[in-house]
Amino acid sequence: MSEKEPTAPRSGERITIREVAQDAGVSVAAVSKVLRDAYGVSDALRAKVRASMEKLSYRPRASARGMRGRTYTIGLIFPDLRNPFFADIYSGVNAALERTQYQAMQGINTTSGALNMTSSALIEAMIDRQMDGLVIIGPNMETQVLTDLGARLPLVVIGQHDRGGDAFDTVNNDDQLGARLVVRYLMGNGYRKIAMLSLSPSNSSIIQQREIGYRLEMMELGAGDAINIVRASQVVRDVQVTVRRLLSGPDRPDAIFCWTDLMAFEAISVATEMGLSIPEDVAIVGYDNTMFCDLAQNSLASVDQSGELLGLQAARMLVERIDGRVTAEHFMVPPRIVARASAGPRQPQD
Repeated sequence: MSEKEPTAPRSGERITIREVAQDAGVSVAAVSKVLRDAYGVSDALRAKVRASMEKLSYRPRASARGMRGRTYTIGLIFPDLRNPFFADIYSGVNAALERTQYQAMQGINTTSGALNMTSSALIEAMIDRQMDGLVIIGPNMETQVLTDLGARLPLVVIGQHDRGGDAFDTVNNDDQLGARLVVRYLMGNGYRKIAMLSLSPSNSSIIQQREIGYRLEMMELGAGDAINIVRASQVVRDVQVTVRRLLSGPDRPDAIFCWTDLMAFEAISVATEMGLSIPEDVAIVGYDNTMFCDLAQNSLASVDQSGELLGLQAARMLVERIDGRVTAEHFMVPPRIVARASAGPRQPQD
């Protein structure tokens, strides 16, 4: 066998950096530079080494890379996976990392609180595994907790309007403006008794900003007397009970602004089950503009906050943090209303 002839991976044995170098016809030091993404490595050398790595199924040991100071893994912490909007964020993160050595590992924080045991254990587990940085989506944590965490490792937070100095970066939608746009849109289509279905309990600055936007716009458009915020947890049964109670009351709203599409889909389901027509009896608007809004049975009007862009920017900013940037960056996505049949113009009442 010649020195250049492909080397087949050996069953049960791990390919070494020396074997990659031999297959690529370069030095071990050159392979090491490619693995470290060192400055001055040519595209040709990088392509040659990566081709050999792929052919030999070579995978660097994360522990060894960690000892050299970097593992090329980042952690993503989601509040749950039921909301399809988080899939958009995840897609954006992966798109940003596609041409890098980084891999994203995800975890789910399923409980609430300033720093509950689940989120604390999850964060510590990711730090113990020497992840180079974290992206936390929709945190239910105090700003000081995030500030302390940002002092330990590079951190970017999606959905956090309260800033922590230079400790961490933020990526946000303008949630207050988004809520204002919903009220403005519904009032323009002839609805006045607009209720807001919000989240409870929550320390989230996202929720606070959307509720503020809703209240301010209702008052500015002369409907302050119709302000009605009802709250439900993200448990499906709780949402259903809350929407049914809202729509069965003596002063039924003619429109519901839901803080997420996920809640809006449940609201559509409950209203339909009660025999109400949408939007004739009640208009419904969501937030996130997820792909299920376009389905004919939903045709859900929603606020688009560009989930993929949020994820892409968060990943970019985190890599910059890992590479040494220490001043905070704050990225804001402008929201827009996507009009659909669930909140079309109100027809004159007999």
